[in-house]
Amino acid sequence: MGYAAGMKHERALVWLGTIWIGFVLPATSAESAVPKRRLPNIVICVADDWSWPHAGAYGDRVVKTPNFDRVAREGVLFALAFCAAPSCTPSRSALLTGQAPHRLGEGANLWGFLPNRFPVYPDLLEAAGYIVGLQGKGWGPGNFLAGGRTRNPAGPGFKGFKEFLGTVPSGKPFCFWFGSQDPHRPYQKGAGARAGLKAAAVDVPPWLPDTPAVRSDILDYYFEVQRFDRDVGRILSLLKNAGLLDDTIVVVTSDNGMPFLRAKTNVYDSGTHIPLCVRWPRRVPPGRTVDALVSLTDLAPTFLEAAGIKPPPDMTSQSLISLLVDSKDGQSRDKVFIERERHANVRAGDLSYPVRAIRTRDFLYVRNLRPDRWPCGDPEMWKAVGTFGDCDDSLGKEFALAHRNEPPFAKFFALALQKRAGEELYDMRKDPSQLTNVVGQAEYATAKKKLREQLDAWMRQTKDPRVDGDGDVFDTYPYFGEVRKLPGHAGK
Repeated sequence: MGYAAGMKHERALVWLGTIWIGFVLPATSAESAVPKRRLPNIVICVADDWSWPHAGAYGDRVVKTPNFDRVAREGVLFALAFCAAPSCTPSRSALLTGQAPHRLGEGANLWGFLPNRFPVYPDLLEAAGYIVGLQGKGWGPGNFLAGGRTRNPAGPGFKGFKEFLGTVPSGKPFCFWFGSQDPHRPYQKGAGARAGLKAAAVDVPPWLPDTPAVRSDILDYYFEVQRFDRDVGRILSLLKNAGLLDDTIVVVTSDNGMPFLRAKTNVYDSGTHIPLCVRWPRRVPPGRTVDALVSLTDLAPTFLEAAGIKPPPDMTSQSLISLLVDSKDGQSRDKVFIERERHANVRAGDLSYPVRAIRTRDFLYVRNLRPDRWPCGDPEMWKAVGTFGDCDDSLGKEFALAHRNEPPFAKFFALALQKRAGEELYDMRKDPSQLTNVVGQAEYATAKKKLREQLDAWMRQTKDPRVDGDGDVFDTYPYFGEVRKLPGHAGK
């Protein structure tokens, strides 16, 4: 779902409710001789629909990502980073607030809004003296005005990072969000091949049909990943030329997984396991890979802690600072929680497809809370996108639909578009692509029980509306995306 880039935003501070900010006490005479540590600048670069492991630093042999690789080499590369939801708006809502999507009301749905009662880290940093800016796709898609905000939750808009830097007074810390539209669809057909990328070298994941057309589609996706990486490089150059690079925390990541069959909008790794690297030379030793399980929700409290601000208690996530500095808490980070509610409005009655999941090193446990519904949307178009509309149109989707009844190829439709069991369990040690649901096998009974209890506990602790029967409220929230009036119902 695209979000209109370049929207104009007013420079107005949104009401935040109560916030908690750490202040520096006046120095005593003994302390006055000690120079104060300069607050770090913060730059986050967010791709749109980019999956792990599609970067050179992760070993991909085809796509070229020299700037991501540089940030990883000069900082920390995360091997097991996950988005909170495999959908643009809720993922970005969670990143900005440091909270699980289900805690954010309308912010849990695509094309909704993020109510202004939920503080976002750019506003908290701005209140503490940071200069804040946004280029491209910030929070969204959705209608931030409906949430009582006067600007995008990611900050006021700028044409580019160079223009933003020109507004920052000397010595003032800043926080900037660069939101690319790459590698979101649609693609220029054949762009990857024309750029010299080789289809024969592509590793086609087993949940996609291995055809020449699909290989070409993956190359076109790679082409846009490379374009995003080029833009990251331009930001790094501007920081270096301004003498600010080493005083800046640089984060490069993605909002959710690739826009392909069984990836984006799904809680499998293909939709949630995303690239992440962080460079902060003033505090973070370079050249490390961290295999702790982390969530994009952890970034908000990380940025606040780096700026000397105490995160609001409503933030359900954990700062990454200690992990970045010395990896001491890596072993305690042994799980992440993932979820989804309504993506596009693609089911009769405006219904969601609610899912809650827990991912550990060894397992992915998934609970489909409405297994009677189609996971990727109804087979007949409802109000938005088209048939099976939660799966982006692609050559792989076309193949799965065309060959859904042919035994050699029917598995692609079944894996991606068919209705699913109420519970799914995948053994990552034997099945890293998560193709075989072992939830009913006796040998996994103990693991399933433990994971189910952990997921239940998290849902209760975070006050998930799905626990007490109020979860269907997600179906009633407004949808600001394009809808069409069809015979038999009134489009909104």
